[in-house]
Amino acid sequence: MKFPSKQNNILPIRSFTILLIGCLVIKLSLCFSSFPSSLKTLNVEGHFSFDNNEFAARDFGNRFRFLPSAVLHPKSVSDIATIIKHIWQKGPGSKLTVAARGHGHSLQGQAQAPQGIVINMESLSRQEMKVYTGRFPYVDVSAGELWIHILHECLKFGLAPKSWTDYLHLTVGGTLSNAGISGQAFRHGPQISNVHQLEVVTGKGEVRICSEEQNADLFHGVLGGLGQFGIITRARISLEPAPKMVKWIRVLYSDFSTFTRDQEHLISAENTFDYIEGLVMINKTGLINNWRSSFNPQDPVQASQFKSDGRTLFCLELTKNFNPGEADKIDQEIESLLSQLSYIPSTLFMSETSYVEFLDRVHAAELKLQSRGLWDLPHPWLNLLVPKSKINSFAEGVFGNILTDTNNGPVLVYPVNKLRWDNRTSVVLPEEDIFYLVAFLPQAVPLSRENNGLEPLLSLNKRVLDYCEEAHLGVKQYLPYYTTPEEWRTHFGQQWEVFVRRKSAYDPLAILAPGQRVFQKAISI
Repeated sequence: MKFPSKQNNILPIRSFTILLIGCLVIKLSLCFSSFPSSLKTLNVEGHFSFDNNEFAARDFGNRFRFLPSAVLHPKSVSDIATIIKHIWQKGPGSKLTVAARGHGHSLQGQAQAPQGIVINMESLSRQEMKVYTGRFPYVDVSAGELWIHILHECLKFGLAPKSWTDYLHLTVGGTLSNAGISGQAFRHGPQISNVHQLEVVTGKGEVRICSEEQNADLFHGVLGGLGQFGIITRARISLEPAPKMVKWIRVLYSDFSTFTRDQEHLISAENTFDYIEGLVMINKTGLINNWRSSFNPQDPVQASQFKSDGRTLFCLELTKNFNPGEADKIDQEIESLLSQLSYIPSTLFMSETSYVEFLDRVHAAELKLQSRGLWDLPHPWLNLLVPKSKINSFAEGVFGNILTDTNNGPVLVYPVNKLRWDNRTSVVLPEEDIFYLVAFLPQAVPLSRENNGLEPLLSLNKRVLDYCEEAHLGVKQYLPYYTTPEEWRTHFGQQWEVFVRRKSAYDPLAILAPGQRVFQKAISI
């Protein structure tokens, strides 16, 4: 019997393979070519834009740029539900994904949708804000609304949200999808601990109202859920009476252990400050003189003799809220609280400002940076949550060793109480009752090879992360960024199974938030 040669066998197999690949390419090409026309048939109150969408491929991090195929500018929640349901009904054969974009302050492309659809959530901000006064006041807002606008609207009623971020020109949906942390979190918890109710569009295009009593699993899942289970479209946020004024205080420490001991004392005390944060300052030239533009030293003579050059110092930043007529009483309270601390006496600086000016303080810095063309530089930020028991080891290994100066941007270090966080949400935290937020917030000069260059700063971040892993510090990333499933599993730890179950329940086709890189959309043809 004569068998065909191996070479003769290969030819038809190769031809079939080429034919199959060609069919797949044609099918995918047809899918994408028909994509814009299929969107035009959808009945939405807003509109799609198919050109000039470069803004949707940029963010504050200024490192990743993935252009979407279209941007939806919705006028209603039903617009968002319509587009997601449209993609859902296409089934697993569709490659389309959807990302919700707020004010564009993601760091690493998290709100981008390569060749997919970006939803411009700020288009929803035109919806009315509704403030409810009474014993338990709250405000109903669009998820595309900026926190600064919510502040101004609530102040008309003498009210304000309890928990903030340091920068208020962020959307509600953006911060609630992560956590929302600032110097008030030790007392009130993060912003996700101060939400009564949400409206969410799931990955199936379903609009659901959720709270602790209704659709509780979805409610807790989307809070800190990185946009993986649904797009938050409205939120009901807890309020409290708003003060008019703020006493703003800064003091310095030269010893890290003393610095953290005082911070931990303050966040655990019943009578304490209203805002508590800390900063690391390494080799900052003329630090005290720079403060004089907005702060008054308690002892001008001693302050003028203080030298910061070449030193590693730790700044404790505090505020006490008050209303007109309460200044003397508040001064006495501040004096009593400061007497319990062990800061360098000559470094006590104090200022008095309005509540709004304090909360919006970073925006003032933003305007200055914008005027110098520095706001749109890359921002290779790294945010870590460090257990209290490991914070000294972290400081010894990083401050002054890996990190040799803080001239590229601030470094925050301050503790929060875990009991103010809800462990049913999707946020991943260290396994201790008190942990520290350590935030490296530099800006990079893209092509520089000096310490202020993008590559050197990214390398510094890697060295910090490598040290944390090698020293087994139990650190977790806040605003996490990973690129492989294994890294995400390690990040979530015991919470991974719950996270995957929720994904399967609310976005089984992995349509939502592809820029987070947690789940990759599977395509079956």
